[in-house]
Amino acid sequence: MAATLDLQSLGQFYRKQLLENVLPFWFPRAYDEKNGGLFHCFDQDGSLVDSDKSVWAQGRMAWMLLTMYNSIEKNADWLKWAESALNFLTEKCVDNKDGRMYFHVAADGTPIRKRRYAFSESFAAIAFAAHYQATGDEKSAVAARNWFNIFTEMNFTPGKMAPKFTDARPSEGLGPRMITIVTAQEMRKCLGDETGFFTQWIDRCIADIRNLFMKPDIKAVMEVVSPDGSIIDHFNERTLNPGHTIEGGWFILEEARHRGNDQELIKMGCDMIDWAFARGWDQENGGLLYFTDVHGKPVQEYWHNMKFWWPHDEALIAMVLAYKLTGEERYAKWHDMVRDWSFAHFQDQEAGEWYGYLNKDGSKANTLKGSLWKSFFHHPRAMWSCAHYCGAI
Repeated sequence: MAATLDLQSLGQFYRKQLLENVLPFWFPRAYDEKNGGLFHCFDQDGSLVDSDKSVWAQGRMAWMLLTMYNSIEKNADWLKWAESALNFLTEKCVDNKDGRMYFHVAADGTPIRKRRYAFSESFAAIAFAAHYQATGDEKSAVAARNWFNIFTEMNFTPGKMAPKFTDARPSEGLGPRMITIVTAQEMRKCLGDETGFFTQWIDRCIADIRNLFMKPDIKAVMEVVSPDGSIIDHFNERTLNPGHTIEGGWFILEEARHRGNDQELIKMGCDMIDWAFARGWDQENGGLLYFTDVHGKPVQEYWHNMKFWWPHDEALIAMVLAYKLTGEERYAKWHDMVRDWSFAHFQDQEAGEWYGYLNKDGSKANTLKGSLWKSFFHHPRAMWSCAHYCGAI
């Protein structure tokens, strides 16, 4: 019998996971009533491990709360918690010397670290855009556009971002293109796009991914390439991140869906997902490996064979959306493989939420459910997105 997905029952499953399993773990405990903003470094039982705050988590978590507010119910607490994070971002997380955001701050907003890259700004952009959609507050629309412009200026203006390496080995990265696509999609959804400004950014980045990073001859999507798209034969540049490619694949599929099921974009997104799943799925233990080498050589990073939560969340979204757009049996099969493995290994049946970090065999590497990297974002976004694509939100 051919593998199929019952989208109606799946949608209810994911909606229930979001509202009854994930959300209650995070809130209200994440709300910092004293300082404003949101905590996110939690242990298995919900106890706070570290009171420091990731700046991009403030934007990510606010966006997630506001997305729920805009699509599920006008819950006053969700709006209050999100606005606390947005106010914290505005008042505590901006370096007034250059208008850029910090990366890591203390509970009260004291700056701890600032990084060269500009992803905190992209998550602030989508959070303020979602707040505009929720409230109609024009100040939020202005803030969203400001942070989007800073993000794209820093990532696409030559010489604007401080270099990480010397100029001996110039390269281009997949990450900024992917994040520009999904950020512009959210901006367009919440703010509109009468001039085509956001769609133009999406088109530019889709073209870059297709022309520079996708390698049909070897069925791989590179994370880093030379400016002409050629593969750089060194450790860092050979390293693939299957979860990242799968995530980018569903961003492309979402754009295909937005454009009336554009067949060329469906093929592009599905190719990305297919190639990454083939390279990333651990045939011995199950689950997605974190890094692989494009030529099958050893990977330098010691966590390469660990299983992180977020690639599995991205794979759930990708397989549901790919199945919905194509009806292909393999996506139903792969969805069930990912869901069965993930909920058997990441899920905490007692306290809720997913653990963040597993060993290669699926055992817990530690008990963290939140950190400077893991917050109320990838997992709830996956539950929301799957429920949404299945028609339950």
